[in-house]
Amino acid sequence: MARSQQFPSSTAVSVSPPAASSIAKPPQPVLDGLWAFAPNRDTLGGTAYFLKLPQGNWLIDAPAWHGETQAFVEEQGGLQGVFLTHRGAFGKAIAIQQHFDCDLVVQEQEAYLLPGANVTTFEQEQAIAPALTAIWTCGHSPGSACLYWEGHGGVLFTGRHLLPTRAGGVAPLRTAKTFHWPRQIRNTQMLCDRFSSETLAWICPGASSGFLRGRKAIASAYMQLQQLDWSALSEAQPLL
Repeated sequence: MARSQQFPSSTAVSVSPPAASSIAKPPQPVLDGLWAFAPNRDTLGGTAYFLKLPQGNWLIDAPAWHGETQAFVEEQGGLQGVFLTHRGAFGKAIAIQQHFDCDLVVQEQEAYLLPGANVTTFEQEQAIAPALTAIWTCGHSPGSACLYWEGHGGVLFTGRHLLPTRAGGVAPLRTAKTFHWPRQIRNTQMLCDRFSSETLAWICPGASSGFLRGRKAIASAYMQLQQLDWSALSEAQPLL
């Protein structure tokens, strides 16, 4: 069950974004109603997304917070909420929440890392808005999660749970900072069981966008998951 929690703050948070850099790149269209922001230095090059929906707009992870981001979101009608896929994608999420007075949704095991924020948490799987479902996919971090959107045949925002590969596919990536690799593999298998080719058409990863080679999302997403070599993944060694 989703629930709202207030965590104490030890420092004041400024909600006014800095001026945009002269080289700031505008969000790029991915699918109808969906945009991708440029990689964010605050989240180690993470990719955030803006999703425009009739019931209210959402950010998936935190983009760079500056005047251009603020203007883009305001031009699209503001925000209903920000969904955070893992602790490394928080960036300036608290400042964004305070500016837009919107929801901040995160898996319950990551919530304590957002002091001063009024967060809405979930445990396993939770509908957070019409056509949007949060799914706990522990592995990359304790509270790593994906967000499923029913549009366009099914779009899964995977954060760092699943990333593009050099070969053009998608896979979980084991690093020295991975919280629990066997769980990450099991939760990837869970996604294979949960979805089908009819319900999962696209994956929007939260990092490594350079491997997309100009594409904005990974097509034939369910087929990509079906092609994963589980035995090889289980034996993968951590990357630096």
